[in-house]
Amino acid sequence: MFEDDDDRAYRVVRNAEEQYSLWPAGRELPPGWAGEGTTGSRAECLARIGGLWADLRPLSVRERAGR
Repeated sequence: MFEDDDDRAYRVVRNAEEQYSLWPAGRELPPGWAGEGTTGSRAECLARIGGLWADLRPLSVRERAGR
C-alpha cells in the first residue's frame, strides 16, 4: 500500500486485538485503530512495531491460550 522509499511521516497504530500497523501521519485513522504514540519515518515505525509486537497472535487468541 505504501512505498518503501517515500519520505512521508508515519505513525504506529494499534487495534483492540493488540495488532500493530503503520499509517501515514496526518491521515484519519480507520475505525478500530488508535495511535500508539510513535511518529517517524517508515523504517523507524517498522522498527518500533518490531520491538513491540513479538507475538503476532491477536489478543483474544493469546488469552484463550493462556498467553
